[in-house]
Amino acid sequence: MSDRFFTPQPLGPGPVTLDGDEAKHLGTVRRFGPGDRVTLFNGDGNEYPAVVTDAGKRSIALNIDAVESPNRERPFPLTVASAIPKGDRCDFLMEKLVELGVTKFIPLITERSVVIPKPDKREKWERAVIEASKQCGRNVLMTVDYPSPWDGLLQRFTDVTARFVLHTGPDLQPLTRLSEAAWIAVGPEGGLTESELSAAVEAGWQLRSLGPRTLRMETAAIAAAAVL
Repeated sequence: MSDRFFTPQPLGPGPVTLDGDEAKHLGTVRRFGPGDRVTLFNGDGNEYPAVVTDAGKRSIALNIDAVESPNRERPFPLTVASAIPKGDRCDFLMEKLVELGVTKFIPLITERSVVIPKPDKREKWERAVIEASKQCGRNVLMTVDYPSPWDGLLQRFTDVTARFVLHTGPDLQPLTRLSEAAWIAVGPEGGLTESELSAAVEAGWQLRSLGPRTLRMETAAIAAAAVL
């Protein structure tokens, strides 16, 4: 797989110009020049092999010579809603969910949340999604939603049958592999309150376990995506 670069602009066979951070990374950091081959993508599901025709300090001219549509997505959509861990653990969470093919991520605000995500964090996370997609070869970007309170999450997309809240307990059924659209909810490290769990069950969500050990929230979210 050749080096991949992202641009939000429409792409198709023919000339295209990159500017901004991606042009700087391609020309100044990676030192690509005329004749070098790269792959462009814009999130539409395709990728676009291209050759550099001119490399300036602020922009890069390329010519796209093909449109390819490799299938690297899950066979069914998966949404992960999770409380936000501290520090760079959230960046790690975003990276791994992208690699595992998660369709949408929803930052959660619960009663015991320590980190309360602000709406302006979304731009930073979207950039992390792009960087992870460049590395793993995804051509469809994982959507990062706005932060949602717990009660708001429970009422969304009630037409999806497979809606699971991860929890611990000896009598809970384990989370198992599925072949249909699914939603996964992960609480904070202090756990969801009894009232939050009761509200989830009443709204049609099912409690599921990932085993007898207590996992950090990012570990639980990543493990759940892998299991499904």
